[in-house]
Amino acid sequence: MEFKTINDILDFAINNEQTACDFYNKLSSESNDKVMKETFSSYAKEENAHKVRLEKIKETGVYNAEKKEILDLKISDYLVSVKSSKNMTYQDALILAMKREKAAYKLYMKLSQIAPNADLKNIFKNLAADEAKHKLRFEIEYDDVIYREN
Repeated sequence: MEFKTINDILDFAINNEQTACDFYNKLSSESNDKVMKETFSSYAKEENAHKVRLEKIKETGVYNAEKKEILDLKISDYLVSVKSSKNMTYQDALILAMKREKAAYKLYMKLSQIAPNADLKNIFKNLAADEAKHKLRFEIEYDDVIYREN
């Protein structure tokens, strides 16, 4: 992946956030469980908010971010990947979401390393922190619901 301009990088990130939003909306709409529907709908809204924030950065050229440190429980590191399906269990949906957030985190960290200026580096580091925060919330949910049931 090669970016020629800052807008190329922002467009890529905007597209990535839209893909994540679509993914969580799909999980929400395919679920028969009310808690799963609400959880994934909430994540879709957050991913959409990321997209809107990136679009505003692209439009205005202004970026302000705070530095974030996010805990990693590493639960997803020890779980087998699952595939999305209409009748997936809450456990499988959480695993899928954790793995996806981890991949998004890694992508944004990689983009922060190749970004051409400090502002873009910070944008991607902040996006990576947001994805790490999502992963942590899924890990906590997994720990609270799945581990407690077993």
